[in-house]
Amino acid sequence: MPVGTLATVKGITATQLADTGAQMVLANTYHLHLQPGEGIVADAGGLHRFMGWDRPLLTDSGGFQIFSLADLNRIDDHGVVFRNPRNGSQIELTPERAIEIQMALGADVAMAFDQCPPYPASESDVEAACKRTHAWLERCSNTHQHTSQALFGIVQGGCFPHLREQSAHIVASFDLPGIAIGGVSVGEPVEDIHRIVRQVSPLLPQDRPRYLMGIGTLREIAIAVASGIDLFDCVLPTRLGRHGTALVAGERWNLRNARFREDHTPLDQSCACTACRHHSRAYLHHLIRNEELLGLTLLSLHNLTQLIRFTSAISQAIQDDCFSEDFAPWQPDSAAHHTW
Repeated sequence: MPVGTLATVKGITATQLADTGAQMVLANTYHLHLQPGEGIVADAGGLHRFMGWDRPLLTDSGGFQIFSLADLNRIDDHGVVFRNPRNGSQIELTPERAIEIQMALGADVAMAFDQCPPYPASESDVEAACKRTHAWLERCSNTHQHTSQALFGIVQGGCFPHLREQSAHIVASFDLPGIAIGGVSVGEPVEDIHRIVRQVSPLLPQDRPRYLMGIGTLREIAIAVASGIDLFDCVLPTRLGRHGTALVAGERWNLRNARFREDHTPLDQSCACTACRHHSRAYLHHLIRNEELLGLTLLSLHNLTQLIRFTSAISQAIQDDCFSEDFAPWQPDSAAHHTW
């Protein structure tokens, strides 16, 4: 799921985004509450109409901002008080309020309000965050009344296996339409991410979508899919694009490098995105070196297309029974190369 925090994937129109093959987009409750406000979105007919996106949408609850904006908030069992970074005013976000905002926004999937502990954190601190997450999930579930919107719970537990197992069982007991694994990619070693996913995924219901929050690197996606994960989101493809980096055949290419200055071949001959169909590496290098906005948009579109191609190829490889966690379809000897 491309990340459109403020009801926009940075620098990309909804039409361009659809052309990448994106099926679902993520937006953020906290940030949309600050600007423009859920009332304005609701008056526009909901988030789909407001941003011109007619495919599925998911809204994160604002729980991640407890972690990412730790210097701007104060947490207790009731909820979180944030200091508005725009004007310094106080904003209270409770489980009930987070759900009310998401119902007003009208996305297809709403996320429960949770506490994402930082890394590193003590076992006692992570345990306290888990208890709060589970108590908040009950309050979210009691508040959620939007019959056309699915509510997903979130498993926490840091890097502590027993807390992850306990959280998975508690969240699964709510019998919600889907479950996310949260609290990963917050600074822990990448091998801990793999361990957590391999441990938690088998504990979740097999007939519901499983969502790994905040992951967007190819190796981690493949390993997670092999463990049973279905949904991913990450700002990585557009963030790399805005910094002049392209994802090509599993590598990251810095288009600022002089080696691209006179290279008039397509960025990736196998890719059907706008950047690859209509422009050369030399042209993209020129745009990036001159900080032209078009260059950042083209590379963002390319990177999104690459990730969606990758996950689509995984889906096909699963159907063809040739998928493994070291999946690399761009390699000629890969059984899935024909889908790439």
